[in-house]
Amino acid sequence: MADDTPPLGTLAWYDRELGMSLDLAHMRIDAEALATVQAPMTAAFEAMTELEGGAIANPDEERMVGHYWLRASDLAPSPVLSSVIDEAIGDVKELSRRVLSGALKPPSAERFTQVVVVGIGGSSLGPQLVYDALGRSGEGLQLHFANNTDPDGFDRLLAAVDAQGGLASTLTVVISKSGGTKETRNGMLELAAAHERAGLSLGAQAIAITSEGSKLDAYADEAGFLGKLPMWDWVGGRTSVTSAVGLFPAALQGVDVDELLSGAATMDSCTRVRSLSDNPAALLA
Repeated sequence: MADDTPPLGTLAWYDRELGMSLDLAHMRIDAEALATVQAPMTAAFEAMTELEGGAIANPDEERMVGHYWLRASDLAPSPVLSSVIDEAIGDVKELSRRVLSGALKPPSAERFTQVVVVGIGGSSLGPQLVYDALGRSGEGLQLHFANNTDPDGFDRLLAAVDAQGGLASTLTVVISKSGGTKETRNGMLELAAAHERAGLSLGAQAIAITSEGSKLDAYADEAGFLGKLPMWDWVGGRTSVTSAVGLFPAALQGVDVDELLSGAATMDSCTRVRSLSDNPAALLA
């Protein structure tokens, strides 16, 4: 640790640039305890390095694990992947800009005023975490999350949407890698039915985030969705928050996407330090 690091305790981490600190001095963890986990932690770091370098993590499906590259595309194992990531981020920013500026608007309202995010698991928890943690900013929109098709819960969701101006000014964002996840598909179909009852068309005010060639990809084309953003098989749902899955809803709520990615990249760097006493994630682990 740097000489100017304040004395926060024997087991402490401090980053002056980030203005963040972690003090575990009262957690009954001593140097001997740290020494016992050094070997397994070293093995974990080595495994992480292999995965983040493009090693196959799922031999059955020949898939990599690449969420680490989403916030630092230059670390991707090929120029093609780097380009794909950068292009997707650009599409997220452009599509969200058009929504927020009113350039992209619903057929029966002057502009979109709120968003319903349809997804489950990481496709819902990631965006909802960002929304709850950072809230709306500037011209950002109100977000609602449809992650459960329980009738009572869905009725409450629709009531909340109605209280904010109704479906006519609501953008629906459907998130599913395969498009076959039952809960997400049911939520989308319930919303489609609600739009139909209101004399509206879901497709005319919806955007899909999905894999190319998926069931949702096909449905979005058939229903005339306003746009589509990509998901990839090398990004798992629970680690997708810095892909379009999390970035597009975040941009719609007014979050600066570049700042979010920069912060994530900075924390990635902090947590790849192999000295346990200088790694906040290792200390917490």
